[in-house]
Amino acid sequence: MALNDVVTVTEPHPAVALVTMRDTAHKNTFTMDLLAGLGRAFARVRSDERYKVLVLTGYGNYFCSGGTREALLDIQAGNSTFLTSDGQPNVYSMPLDCPIPVVSAMQGHAVGGGLSMGLFADFVILARESIYTANFMKYGFTPGFGSTCVFPAKLGLPLAEDFLLTGRTFRGAELAERGVPFEVRPRKEVLPAALELAQNLAEKPRASLVTLKDHLVRDLRERLPGVVEQELAMHEVTFHQPEVKELLITRYGE
Repeated sequence: MALNDVVTVTEPHPAVALVTMRDTAHKNTFTMDLLAGLGRAFARVRSDERYKVLVLTGYGNYFCSGGTREALLDIQAGNSTFLTSDGQPNVYSMPLDCPIPVVSAMQGHAVGGGLSMGLFADFVILARESIYTANFMKYGFTPGFGSTCVFPAKLGLPLAEDFLLTGRTFRGAELAERGVPFEVRPRKEVLPAALELAQNLAEKPRASLVTLKDHLVRDLRERLPGVVEQELAMHEVTFHQPEVKELLITRYGE
């Protein structure tokens, strides 16, 4: 089922929802179409109690590329923040907020807020060939999208600091060598492995899955709003520097 032109929900196995991001024109950046499609997809899965697990994936070489340059320049100018302004759930935390387990099949590149969104899932599978980067500081502003909460929680502080402070780019194979606590597979194996895991989860009663997930992620859910407030406060200090605008104009997409 197509939620719009760039996000679809299918059921590859009973009780398994597969949400696919496929905005080929914009390489799965957070365009309005992608954001709206993801919001509808997660809402649809939440409302259908047939589903026991959600698998989130991208297309080809791309999982999710994070904020668009236009959106980041709008934040730099002081006209917006990375939070939604219409009362809708924030896209980056949808995997965390989803009541059923979420598997991020990150077969392709994941950048900035796109990587943060993927890490908010309950299970993460990476591709050896793909690149993963929290490139906020590359443009001179401190991280957002809950990154300063989820990166230490999922990766451990040393690797989280490497990601967040340096803005470096890592291949999945390099992360495997660094001991990242996720499966790292050849790209072609990522989605099949995620669906196999989803089938395993779908064998369990939905009520048990929802109850246990709620227990396991309660601390992260409770901490996230306070951390996001701190991220927004840091943005007030760091995002509006003239250097940030120049870096976004000259280096975005490199």
